[in-house]
Amino acid sequence: MVWLEQCTAGVDTVVSRMRALGESWPEHDGLAVFNRVYLTVTEEVGRRLDGGYFPDRRAATALDVRFAERYLSVAEERAGERAGQGSVPACWRPLVQSRRHPGVRPLQFALAGINAHIGHDLALAVVDTCRALGCEPGDLEDEFEQVGMILVALEERIREDVMPGPDLLQVADPLTHLIGAWSLEQAREAAWSAARALWALRGLPGLAGEFAERLDATVGFTNRVLLTPLPL
Repeated sequence: MVWLEQCTAGVDTVVSRMRALGESWPEHDGLAVFNRVYLTVTEEVGRRLDGGYFPDRRAATALDVRFAERYLSVAEERAGERAGQGSVPACWRPLVQSRRHPGVRPLQFALAGINAHIGHDLALAVVDTCRALGCEPGDLEDEFEQVGMILVALEERIREDVMPGPDLLQVADPLTHLIGAWSLEQAREAAWSAARALWALRGLPGLAGEFAERLDATVGFTNRVLLTPLPL
């Protein structure tokens, strides 16, 4: 029972840290936009852990906490503006740099945050979890899929909270094009493939590091496109 209490405490701590971040940022700050939707999903993960939703609660919690830590390590440094831009992973850098740009819409901030977190952080979190638990990525596949289903709720939450109304989002609107150019499902599939590749390369640290660096840069490039300032 001790480890069950530790699992719940781990997720509760993550939730508390996200709430503190939300209180420290203006509502329209780009990181604040992503933080709100991610907080909602993390709270849902906590409820489902308590409700026995996951086959392996310990593995699911380990994955969820390590996944969140990847985001929190960036966000908490930004909260106090203590670190230079160079310390930010390439996947998060476009969002950090444009988080207060008046020409970037809330939906763009939200999608860019999801893209950075799933496209880059999730793969590394799977590897972190495997090392911590002494298992293989295949042993976490069920938990990965279950967390993935909750991530779908994140996308739905975004559509409810930050999607422009139908009168504002027309077919010719550039934002419509950006939304259609990104897929949550494809991002999840790519993250799983990247995690398996990184695990296979664990005995070749130089090559694994190069792969992770290229992954980071590729996701960052996509985010620069997603965060293109648009006419109001």
